Amino acid sequence: MSLLSFSTTGGRTAPLPPEIAFLAGQGFDAGRLAEAAALARACGSDAATALIHADLISEEAYYRALAAALGVPFLAGRLRLGEGTRYPDSLVAGLAPLAPPRPAAFVGAPRGPAIAALLREGTAMAITTPRALCEAVFAENPAGIAAHAAHSLEWHRPDWALGSGTLAPRLAIAGLVLGAACLAAGLIPAALLIGAWTLVQLGFLATVTFRIAAVSVESEPAPDAPLTDAELPVYTVLVALHREARVVPRLAAALARFDYPVAKLDIKFVIEADDAETAAALEAAALPARFEVVRVPAGLPRTKPRALNAALPLARGACLVVYDAEDVPDPGQLRAAATRFAHAAPETACLQGRLVIDNLEDGRLTRCFAIEYAALFDVLIPALASWRLPIPLGGTSTHFRTAVLREVHGWDAWNVTEDADLGIRLARTGYHVGDLPSDTQEEAPRALRPWLHQRTRWMKGFVQTSLTHARAPRETARQLGPLGTLCALALVPGTVISALLYPFLMGRAAWDFALFVAHGLPAPGGFWASLPTGSSITLFVAGILAMLLPAALGCVRRGWFDCLVFVPLMPLYFLLVSLAAWCGLVELIRAPNRWNKTEHGLARTSRSGALRTG
Repeated sequence: MSLLSFSTTGGRTAPLPPEIAFLAGQGFDAGRLAEAAALARACGSDAATALIHADLISEEAYYRALAAALGVPFLAGRLRLGEGTRYPDSLVAGLAPLAPPRPAAFVGAPRGPAIAALLREGTAMAITTPRALCEAVFAENPAGIAAHAAHSLEWHRPDWALGSGTLAPRLAIAGLVLGAACLAAGLIPAALLIGAWTLVQLGFLATVTFRIAAVSVESEPAPDAPLTDAELPVYTVLVALHREARVVPRLAAALARFDYPVAKLDIKFVIEADDAETAAALEAAALPARFEVVRVPAGLPRTKPRALNAALPLARGACLVVYDAEDVPDPGQLRAAATRFAHAAPETACLQGRLVIDNLEDGRLTRCFAIEYAALFDVLIPALASWRLPIPLGGTSTHFRTAVLREVHGWDAWNVTEDADLGIRLARTGYHVGDLPSDTQEEAPRALRPWLHQRTRWMKGFVQTSLTHARAPRETARQLGPLGTLCALALVPGTVISALLYPFLMGRAAWDFALFVAHGLPAPGGFWASLPTGSSITLFVAGILAMLLPAALGCVRRGWFDCLVFVPLMPLYFLLVSLAAWCGLVELIRAPNRWNKTEHGLARTSRSGALRTG
């Protein structure tokens, strides 16, 4: 067989694609070239990417050979780039100017079809690897890249951004209004005060209605026709890591198991430039060629969304997913998401995967956390997706159409619950979130202190999201629509307010309910006289049902029948959530942008076994 051809299954031969055919003349193994050509043909990719991502040749060896075939210099090691280097434009184009003294005016790191064009037309520029070019561009302007990651949303759409300024003025005004309301309450007639309290109770009753109604909704069936390998898009995977050396082996093993064409995978670990521990762990993991490490320049705030913003312009995939360090996604999740995107309307900008707490047997706290997640991701979110209502995203296993994510300018780097903010922002721009019935195993904090730190951050971020989208309440309500506005109010500020008032509202409601059980309704006094007690009793019953029904149904859908006996503990568990809400309110004043880091790799149990792999 000719070195410039490969054998097909029918015994016929076909020419090697030009982007790898030149390697045959340099003595590269013909069998590997034929294998790469077959992989590219099967999945509809270019053969150079297939060759490198399948680890049939190293990236440096390929580009060194490309430079030799073109008769131009190959530049290894650290590059010195000249004026005119732009982020991310130089990386998107795969081309940047060199600083003198220089062997050529420009250096390039072409990919895919651009390689064949260069081989056909020739070039005078030097050649390097895409990774070396990326490192050089980041080194050329670290301050500018850090600013882009932190402020891009604020620059483009200040009305959507929390902003880097202090929240003190807005919080002070809110405090003054609340204080004035409390003082005014002493001057309001008792009947009017009772009416106001009744309205508050009815408002909370509206928020629990979503949770109760969600029980009646089934998940949408999977599309009938899965995509072939050739139809699958390139998929970008972003994982932001900070001080996560402990879980790197498990994470790398989990992501290496994806059932997806390797030539169409673009996996990026995003780390802080000064995180030497995680960088060393990634280097020791001997990552396959389809994995890449992006080092984010130092800057503020030190948050996950800032790191993701730095990597977003580098994403090559038409679809993109974000995972957390402790995640172990189902190997078929990317294929399932790509198929669902292909069959969904263009307005479906995001798919939320199912997050599952895998170390639920570590203790009562992790078991309650697991039950809470089962209620949220197996019951409530599928229902909201079916109703096409706003969904505060889960922050991980969130799959996006990359073009839409760039259209809304990525994440808010200053919001510590960037997922919830992005979910509301997508809804405001006319997009909606779909449900993706594919599991990602997660590790929950098993001790109270780390659990409280994590939940405090979530509650603080929900307040930040509420303040952001309440700047122009009429505009936000118009964009979301009446039902969408009610849903957003219930799920974002309503979550925080209900958690803050939970002990008081439920305590009073429980007292009224106990009196009702013991003595029945008070003496008839007309509808309005009985309304406060009636609404209090209704709120108590509805609140208990809203906590227990989705939790129980989530356990049933998961097959966790042994967890059903723990469902009655959820009202006590939500007392801890209330504590976290109060802590979040305090931290919002003292340290609004602090990212409370959750340590991973500490699970003692793993129901699926996923947390013990790698």
